[in-house]
Amino acid sequence: MKKVISPWKGMEAYRCFACSPNNEHGLKMEFYEDGDDIVSVWKPQDYMQGWVKTLHGGIQCTLMDEVGGWVITRKLQTAGVTSKLDAKFIKSISTDEPYLTIKARLKEQKRNAIFLEAEIYNSAGEKCARADLLYFVVSKEKAIADFSFKACKVEGE
Repeated sequence: MKKVISPWKGMEAYRCFACSPNNEHGLKMEFYEDGDDIVSVWKPQDYMQGWVKTLHGGIQCTLMDEVGGWVITRKLQTAGVTSKLDAKFIKSISTDEPYLTIKARLKEQKRNAIFLEAEIYNSAGEKCARADLLYFVVSKEKAIADFSFKACKVEGE
């Protein structure tokens, strides 16, 4: 796996709740490229619970949505917005988990409509949640102009 380098690294206005290292209230996710997948290894915190020691479903959706967004950023080299996220919660996730693995990949592209799938696995490798996602992407030119997008690379590129 190769670490994905954020094209917004060092940008003062970059405060994404899910992935910015500059958001003190955020999830601070990091991403890796593993073949067709974009992967994040992430540790839940106690304050992210819904029920006692159970990771909130909204946080789980955020994790899957964000890793899906990074598929767009890295694999398609552009930006987009989430249009639909259809999540299924399979197994509860403890906030005591030492780490979770979140994965997403491109399923299909129809013009600017991008269909993705994502999963969350606990530290025992059990699938705990999955989602089908639909994103709408913008042209690379619009991503550069409106989202300050630069090429999204991995370490060593």
